[in-house]
Amino acid sequence: MNYTTRYQQLNTIYKMGTDIELPETGVRVLHYNFTSNLSSYENRLDGNGVFNDQVPENTSFIYPVFVPEDCKIFNEAILLMHGLNERNWAKYLTWAEYLCVETNKPVILFPIAFHINRTPVFWSNPRMLKNIFEERRKSLGNDRTVSFANVALSERISQNPLRFYASGRQTLNDMANLYNDIKSGKHSLFSENTHIDIFAYSIGAFLSQIAFMTNPANLFADSKLFMFCGGSIFSSMFGQSRGIMDKEAFNTLLEFYEHDFSDKNVGESFRDKALRAFNSMISPERNRRERTGFFKKMGSRLSGVSLRRDFVIPYRGIEKALGEKNAHSKIDLIDFDFEYTHENPFPTTGLNSQTKDVDKSFNLIFGKAAGFLAT
Repeated sequence: MNYTTRYQQLNTIYKMGTDIELPETGVRVLHYNFTSNLSSYENRLDGNGVFNDQVPENTSFIYPVFVPEDCKIFNEAILLMHGLNERNWAKYLTWAEYLCVETNKPVILFPIAFHINRTPVFWSNPRMLKNIFEERRKSLGNDRTVSFANVALSERISQNPLRFYASGRQTLNDMANLYNDIKSGKHSLFSENTHIDIFAYSIGAFLSQIAFMTNPANLFADSKLFMFCGGSIFSSMFGQSRGIMDKEAFNTLLEFYEHDFSDKNVGESFRDKALRAFNSMISPERNRRERTGFFKKMGSRLSGVSLRRDFVIPYRGIEKALGEKNAHSKIDLIDFDFEYTHENPFPTTGLNSQTKDVDKSFNLIFGKAAGFLAT
């Protein structure tokens, strides 16, 4: 695939909520409605056991599905989980199309709670964020990690770092409900007992690891997981970035979950498997044997790629999460011959001489992913 050209094409023609057939590949992008279950305790917590982030956009939303050219009912699917602080699907359109074409399976782009189109418009509108941005930069001594791209998330995390956990719990609950709807034959695109695998990037991999360890109603027991730029233990991540969150917010988040977070923050009802799985992924010494043993037992259901110059989710953090031997056998460490970042692994702007290298690298990584997820 000519990735850089296709990236521009898809971002020109795709519009959220509008079903479309993509030229050249014939892949259809269809949209479906989803309602998150706000009655569940995952979405109602703060330091006193009550969470008040009742954002309407986060409750009822649409999600796109990339569907192969053949019009039929499917019995296999791939769920694509995105990264932290994403505000649109721009980065993922080409990823989803490639996986759809190469595996001949529908690819579901499902937004994490309070991300993509599950947010109020002003969270991604620089003009509407101007006052918050200026106040935050001033209060933090003109910290250059503060940006319009990260100020909404940074402010929310600084106000209450428990939001990170609450968003994850809501997303885990949503993933389980989506899985259940598909596997029980309630989704119009899929037959009963459809097999679902996951392609997970960045924090989406962290969420997916917790989902697999929790395995509600045994829904994830036979799923495969391919992790790209993801899979690290939380304490080894470095989320300080103008595209993710600022220095103050990241330090607040790290300090809270390494030292202050416990089941006391979330009430008696949170002493459960999901909480244990989450805590297991915070630092390497927590439930080490249980965690590394689980990922080892996943065997051929686990694979992935890490990038050598990924400083947000480094390979050493993946080694700590999975165990060194298991990480080396399951997760490839690769480097590219061009400048890239965790947030932008395949840059589409730059010298023409770089374009071929970016295209080649994209096809290498996603060829591995498609090969793993196709069978």
